[in-house]
Amino acid sequence: MSQSFDEITAQLKRRHRKSARLKWMSMGALILAAAFLVVFIGDMLVKGLPAFQQAQIQVEVSYTEQSMQIPPAAVNDEVRNLVSRGFLRLIPGRMRDNPDLMGTTSMEWVLADAEVDQYLKGHYTRLSDSQKRAVDRLEEAGRAELRFNTRFFTSGDSKMPELAGIASAAVGTVLTLIVTMLVSFPIGVMTAVYLEEFAPDNRLTQIIEININNLAAVPSILFGLLGLAIYINFFGVPRSTPLVGGLTLALMTLPVIIIATRTALRSVPDTIRQAAFGVGCSRWQVVRDHVLPLSLPGIMTGSIIGLAQAMGETAPLIIIGMVAFIPDVSTSFTNAATVMPAQIFTWAGEPERAFIEKTAGGILVLLAVLISLNASAVWMRKKFERRW
Repeated sequence: MSQSFDEITAQLKRRHRKSARLKWMSMGALILAAAFLVVFIGDMLVKGLPAFQQAQIQVEVSYTEQSMQIPPAAVNDEVRNLVSRGFLRLIPGRMRDNPDLMGTTSMEWVLADAEVDQYLKGHYTRLSDSQKRAVDRLEEAGRAELRFNTRFFTSGDSKMPELAGIASAAVGTVLTLIVTMLVSFPIGVMTAVYLEEFAPDNRLTQIIEININNLAAVPSILFGLLGLAIYINFFGVPRSTPLVGGLTLALMTLPVIIIATRTALRSVPDTIRQAAFGVGCSRWQVVRDHVLPLSLPGIMTGSIIGLAQAMGETAPLIIIGMVAFIPDVSTSFTNAATVMPAQIFTWAGEPERAFIEKTAGGILVLLAVLISLNASAVWMRKKFERRW
């Protein structure tokens, strides 16, 4: 029985209402996600930007035999508790390196204690009232101020918040990612080329493809357990080093690179292959001289995204011990090192309030690097992308 015009109109109205509801629900979800992102980044900026400033005070430093034996004696009693213990510990070494300092007194800008730093930033502090008054007098006299915290980018970790920096973690991250790419990129690309261009379509290759796709969804901590069992316990690779960290992250990055490479290879039209075969090229020549060069932008884009994903991982590196206290910058792939996510994790567990801003500052640095890597991947895809 045919429907009347009014019934058809009513059905269309119901469909349009459902479509409108779906549209507004989708827009609401997008707005909610954007709001969460704005709140997160805003909170990190508010908490992290103070980490890029550090309090310094101008004090009179006396280089004497007494200060050689007892470093705190180098400054007077009024400001002794306001000066960083890290600076005071360096005084004997400075006098040994420069004997001419012996017997001299000079006014110097020195690193302030973390509590003084927090007080000047308007945060809660454990300074006594007399210490606060001393800081106020120094600030009024222009002898206490906040300056750009270069130490945050040039020094390693420390138990004293005013001395803690991200340099050792940044270098450890770079060394780890170098190992990751040197291992995962060639193996991943060659595996994808074989599966896509050479392997026969049989039960074995289908099982391999299914397992590769499944590996991309495996929790990252399982790769850490695998790295602990294989590289450290079986092969004896040094623990907590960029070498074992890079090898572990390479296991996790391989499926991403393989899938991205296969997608890039499939994007090359079959007519390119057929034309190469038509002029007498072998299958390897077709892949080497035609297919790979045309798919390289997509391969690089996928590899960069996989690298960015590996850079943000913490769980597998915790399992292999890359959360060690590393005050010095690592200079070798076999020296103990840590990475930025693990350093942030360590700072987040410290009780001192000053480490809160160090944690947020480290997150800002890590986010900046990750956004840069993903932006470069997008730029590379747009610049070198070819439409067929």
